[in-house]
Amino acid sequence: MLKVGLIGLGYMGSAHVSQYMRLMKEGFPIKLVAICDVNEEKKMGKLTQGNIDISDKSIDFSQFHFYTKMEEMLEKEELDYVDICLPTYLHAPYAIQAMEKGLHVFCEKPMAISTEACQEMIDASEKYNRSLMIGQTLRFFPSYLYVKETIESGRYGKCTEANLFRGGETPKWSWENWLLTKEKSGGCLLDQHIHDVDTINWLFGSPKQVQTAGKTVFEGSGYDIVSTNYLFDDKVVNAQDNWTFNSPQFRFEMRFRFVFEKGAIILENGTLTDYPFGEEAFTPAIDPENGYYLEIKYFAECVLEGTNPNERVPVQSTKETIRIAEAEVQSADTSKPVRLS
Repeated sequence: MLKVGLIGLGYMGSAHVSQYMRLMKEGFPIKLVAICDVNEEKKMGKLTQGNIDISDKSIDFSQFHFYTKMEEMLEKEELDYVDICLPTYLHAPYAIQAMEKGLHVFCEKPMAISTEACQEMIDASEKYNRSLMIGQTLRFFPSYLYVKETIESGRYGKCTEANLFRGGETPKWSWENWLLTKEKSGGCLLDQHIHDVDTINWLFGSPKQVQTAGKTVFEGSGYDIVSTNYLFDDKVVNAQDNWTFNSPQFRFEMRFRFVFEKGAIILENGTLTDYPFGEEAFTPAIDPENGYYLEIKYFAECVLEGTNPNERVPVQSTKETIRIAEAEVQSADTSKPVRLS
């Protein structure tokens, strides 16, 4: 039976609790035994709601041991791994401390606030021989896996265009407004747009060059609106994000369009459609499961079986995602394209 401690009960931490409760109800050999959060109100079950409703408000939080300091939790609890859902700038120090104590680490995206911090996490994982996986959840979403299978199988030939968008309301729900503090979150570019940066890296590898336009709307927040062109030899790739779309009718949406030599795959308004050129379009029969559940279950299975989660989510790859994002920030700062060696 795996024993898990969750660190950080904000919006994403609340979502992770729901996934652990589901796994426990399904009989999976795992138990969320402890939660750590600096806000004492959280032990009464006060959940942070965000732009996607993915938490279970019916959970009885009295079943968990509650701590306000990770050090105390690690001293008093016998855990197999910790699930870190803290502000981005805290990912590296808390992950490293947990691995020093002999625990495996599942860490919410983005990997860290910088590539240097990413490497420190990787070094600790190797030094202490602990598993480390970053929750780049789109690598587990069935709609994105459908695109990856299409690319790898070559059934529609080569991909010629990729266009990705995500956006919605401003994340004003975070503890002490850390999401809108550049030094703590990296802004929209590193916190939300990073999903599509990682998707591009996962599907195509690193681009030769990035050129980013960015706009700051909220003082001190970093870039709140971004659009990046990624230079590849054989395809046109663009990704956009905007978290200033504050309409009650539009909380959040992620969209994509992948065009191939012989077909296209489009996700819009929550519907995935496959367009084989010259034939009728159809809705693929994909797994309806959500990526948050699948990624946590995968990591837990790796810990149980003693296998390496890097088979699906290599830490060097998630570090590379941060390196691409850093190049995008540099490009937006200078209004010039930035090459990646």
